[in-house]
Amino acid sequence: MIIERAGKRLFLFLKLNYNMRKFKPAVNRKYLILLSAVIWNIVGILLNLIAAKWFANFELWQIGFAYSAGGVLGLIISWFGFRHLAVKNINRISKYPEKVCVFAFQRWQMYFLVAVMMSMGFIMRSTELIPKFILAPVYVGIGLALFLAAFVYHKEFWSLQLKSSKVYVKKN
Repeated sequence: MIIERAGKRLFLFLKLNYNMRKFKPAVNRKYLILLSAVIWNIVGILLNLIAAKWFANFELWQIGFAYSAGGVLGLIISWFGFRHLAVKNINRISKYPEKVCVFAFQRWQMYFLVAVMMSMGFIMRSTELIPKFILAPVYVGIGLALFLAAFVYHKEFWSLQLKSSKVYVKKN
């Protein structure tokens, strides 16, 4: 009787698990690379737009400093940090099976890190702990770094797209 009930529960669990797979938003893994690129581009633009809103209260030299310092910071972060992270993510994604869940464009641990970073950004923006004059170059730098590093993803996606759609012409 106990074994029979356990067997039924196991059967129902497996059946439910099988039925839930139908609702898993699976895509070809190359589209995860494109999704990563688009998200990094959008977040980079949004961070720069947030910083640009603060410029209304800045003097001209402060705007110049924010863009100059942010630009240098962005180039450094992009080249030495985010570019390598993008390559690691591409390598990880390329090891996935052909069809994979759309949310696998980043590791599940990164979702927690993104939530922490967004919370910290919200706290820093909404309080006066760090002056906007100091915060603006950081936002410009990280935004630029994300935007530039996204092109590593774009390059990989388009190279995969071209490989999969090549038409071989037979020469006579």
